Amino acid sequence: MAAEVSPKTCCAGDRPACDTATDRFLAAACAVPRAAEATRSALRAELRPVPGGLFEMGARQSRFAQDLDSPRRKIRVSPFLMAPTAVTNAQFARFADETGYRTVAECEGWSFVFHLLLTEPERHAIHPPGLPWWRQVEGACWRTPEGPGSDWQGRADHPAVHLAWYDGLAYATWAGLRLPREAEWERAARGGLARMKFPWGNRLVPETGHAMNTWQGAFPGQNTAEDGHVGTAPATAYAPNGYGLFCMTGNVWEWVADRFGPLPGDPAGRPVSDPAGPAQGDTRVQRGGSFLCHESYCDRYHVHSRTSGAAENSTSNSGVRVAADA
Repeated sequence: MAAEVSPKTCCAGDRPACDTATDRFLAAACAVPRAAEATRSALRAELRPVPGGLFEMGARQSRFAQDLDSPRRKIRVSPFLMAPTAVTNAQFARFADETGYRTVAECEGWSFVFHLLLTEPERHAIHPPGLPWWRQVEGACWRTPEGPGSDWQGRADHPAVHLAWYDGLAYATWAGLRLPREAEWERAARGGLARMKFPWGNRLVPETGHAMNTWQGAFPGQNTAEDGHVGTAPATAYAPNGYGLFCMTGNVWEWVADRFGPLPGDPAGRPVSDPAGPAQGDTRVQRGGSFLCHESYCDRYHVHSRTSGAAENSTSNSGVRVAADA
């Protein structure tokens, strides 16, 4: 299939920001107090080992040219540890309660919410240019995912959302962990399989039934929820991959450490080892797709799929997963 050159994306646009604000967000993330040693040890013990080695990163051919996700190239990674799930509401609540940390959305006073998650989307008229399915909702954040009157308590085991890259960095700093590098993330997502589109193989819906939380129906107006979910699903809603990791595709986009740019390495050259992404850049990489991805519009739900956003961006489908050195 020829590469798509239009900037189709189910993600919201960038949050307006200035250098002073981004410096403040970074400083706040780095300044969070560390968890007690027992807490850090317990959180590390929950991580799953991912073997090091050589693997092929990227796609054979890009579906969206601006994603810079092809062609495949050989990458070598060292053994590392990966969280089995995205950070859940219960986990993030513990962190926020212990540290008093306020997310970017809480500091700014709003975040983008997908319109079908709102009971009265018409009350929220502001949306990014060309993306009317995203509504700027005052008071929306991880605590109140659809704005005032909503809460996360009935979704304790769902991924925490409305998280900016800075918020993921803050959580990882508190936990004594780190954000995964992009190459690590893809290595982990593949679960030991090579040249497959999904963590379980090449079929979007395997014979056993839906294996991830994405969109069914007509995007963006009707989600038939054949997979059982309109918004987020529990972080362990589907079977894990070969490395014991849940929901590596679909559900929520996951921030990784890297700045956005071309994939590391040279497709025709020698493999590179443990790449850390570009040294400079204005946006950060997100991986895995979300509950909004659909084959008719934004099918970024493959193990190689990537998108990018400003580090201060937050939406109702943005979360994070943490990692550590082995």
